[in-house]
Amino acid sequence: MQAATQAVPDSKRMVWTGYVLSILPVLFLLLDAVIKVLRMDVAVQTTIQLGYPESTVVGMGLVLLVCVVLYVIPQTSVLGAILLTGYLGGAISTHVRVGSDLFSLIFPALLGAMLWGGLFLRDARLRALIPLRKPAAL
Repeated sequence: MQAATQAVPDSKRMVWTGYVLSILPVLFLLLDAVIKVLRMDVAVQTTIQLGYPESTVVGMGLVLLVCVVLYVIPQTSVLGAILLTGYLGGAISTHVRVGSDLFSLIFPALLGAMLWGGLFLRDARLRALIPLRKPAAL
């Protein structure tokens, strides 16, 4: 007897599209993590403007860096995506709290959608878990 959710074989085009879709937010989030860990002035000033103490900058950068590394490793990519979703949700919440512009609210959500969309396209197990269409009738 076959399982109800069988993984559909990956097409090369779909997998490469998934990698391209994933690499853009990964590069942005890596840059964000590095400027926080290095305590660059732009990261420190932005963190203070958003209402967080300066002492949290490096910690937030390290958390973000760990989450991105987990996302990039294929065996832990789903865990990384879950943790990045939480991180980006916190970013959205922060921007709502301080009354930021619409772009600042939408951008983290767009990054999260790109991360999950890219992972969905390149991981057959995730597609089997979250089918976007009804399975064929038996």
